[in-house]
Amino acid sequence: MDVQVLTYLFVGASFALYIGIAIWSRAGSTKEFYVAGGGVPPMANGMATAADWMSAASFISMAGLLAYLGYDGSVYLMGWTGGYLLLAMLLAPYLRKFGKFTVPDFVGDRYYSNVARTVAVICVIFVSFTYVAGQMRGVGIVFSRFLEVDINMGVIIGMAIVFVYSVMGGMKGITYTQVAQYCVLIVAYLVPAIFLSIMMTGHILPQTGLGATAVVDGADSGQFILDRLDGLLTELGFGEYTEGKKATIDVFFITAALMCGTAGLPHVIVRFFTVPKVRDARISAGYALFFIALLYTTAPAIGVFARTNIIESVNEVAYKDAPAWFHNWEATGLIAWVDKNGDGKIQMRGGAPFVGKPIFAGGTLEGGEVKGQWGERTVTNALTDNASEVYVDRDILVLANPEIGNLPGWVIALMAAGGVAAALSTAAGLLLVIASAISHDLVKKTINPNISEKAELNVARLAQAVAILVAGYFGINPPGFVAQVVAFAFGLAAASFFPVIIMGIFYKRMNREGAIAGMVVGLVFTFSYIVYTKFINPDPSIWWFGISPEGIGSLGMILNFVVAFAVSRFTPPPPAEIQALVESIRIPRGAGEAIDH
Repeated sequence: MDVQVLTYLFVGASFALYIGIAIWSRAGSTKEFYVAGGGVPPMANGMATAADWMSAASFISMAGLLAYLGYDGSVYLMGWTGGYLLLAMLLAPYLRKFGKFTVPDFVGDRYYSNVARTVAVICVIFVSFTYVAGQMRGVGIVFSRFLEVDINMGVIIGMAIVFVYSVMGGMKGITYTQVAQYCVLIVAYLVPAIFLSIMMTGHILPQTGLGATAVVDGADSGQFILDRLDGLLTELGFGEYTEGKKATIDVFFITAALMCGTAGLPHVIVRFFTVPKVRDARISAGYALFFIALLYTTAPAIGVFARTNIIESVNEVAYKDAPAWFHNWEATGLIAWVDKNGDGKIQMRGGAPFVGKPIFAGGTLEGGEVKGQWGERTVTNALTDNASEVYVDRDILVLANPEIGNLPGWVIALMAAGGVAAALSTAAGLLLVIASAISHDLVKKTINPNISEKAELNVARLAQAVAILVAGYFGINPPGFVAQVVAFAFGLAAASFFPVIIMGIFYKRMNREGAIAGMVVGLVFTFSYIVYTKFINPDPSIWWFGISPEGIGSLGMILNFVVAFAVSRFTPPPPAEIQALVESIRIPRGAGEAIDH
């Protein structure tokens, strides 16, 4: 069967499954809409948490980052996986015992202030919209290639699907949909990786294949696959794959920002309120860690296999003889070639060939301009003799891997369904968090406490619909590639939420004045730094202490801690009942039941 037909079948069947689950599990109350009624089994919640947490950045972009950054890309592996451990062990059980639906709900009640609650809502909106932009962009990338539509049209299709099953089902519908999405995305991720591992190393498990010797022309070459990739890259003028280039301080700060940002992500935290008991929250966290590890231990191998295959399949090959996958992805504008020396061959060299994403295919270089069949763009760094003639968007490597490795058509179709599942699962969770923050924390708890449950549910659905429209806009006009945008979201979460949650649980003296001041300083500083250094003056020489925009959330978090602590020491302590509440959250006795406040 034709690959395109298979793709439509696989993606269409997955959409039908998601919508069917949403209809079956339609939310009928605010508790079902916000936390799925609090009755999700631990294993199902573990799968849903994994799907919610493993976004398009994990599925689509992370292996691409590893493929191009090599050793330096390990910050994403360490930060995201370490952050989940931090969340599961240090925060989730205590937050679950507190018994509130949302992070702003916790902040508002713990810090006895609607102002603190409102600031937390603003932080949720900043973090979630930054994060969801990457997810919607991921959906557009998948659709642009596999359904042969424009990327922007792909984003619009994704918006429509998310609207149907998230607005209708709320957290209840999203949870059970995410269970199905996890099954789809993990199978789609592992199957091509296993195929490629067998073909390139002779090992079934990609994890062991990464440390094995390469198979060349059907025989063991005796050369480790990482050594082989190092050799290929150095011949082309790139640095060694296994050699780090980032400054140590930047590695540390990016890793810390990703870790603490993970622990402060509102759409992941809320998942621990969907199980019946605190004990179930701990068990579901263990399940989620296992389900997450399946993908994250596979990603480094996929990055190595993809980078090796790309170089070996197209470098020094005549453009007219380039493999079909190259031309397929070239049609999306996510791969491009410029014949700078006029020899008709595709030549990959060290150095970036283009500024920005090209909008052309098969272009030629004329007087500093790249001219192609879909338009032209002035370039500033493509004129040197040793610069690469090839642009490859790193967000496509995982999706293109089955085609690059000449895998069967059904594997390519499965990859398309998996990519969509990864992006949609997280997008739905984020949009629900935005809706919950507006309807529950802003409207119900601050503006109109007497609102009826039905009216609150309608407000939540309206807020979610508006959020989907805004998310679609950011998906069409993204501020960066998928994983980079997501890294910004994690930095904002680390700088705003992590300190107030940690101190809210473990420091009785922390008061509302300190919490509000800390959140405002952390969020404003981090957001301003990212905007200035990434979009206004993107010059690495101006980075403070050599810290990149992806890692600045750690410094924002430190500022948050310092400001919050200092302000709390010079202002009145929390009321006695709040201090008693903090003590009760940390007492194991009675941990089987959530405290009802």
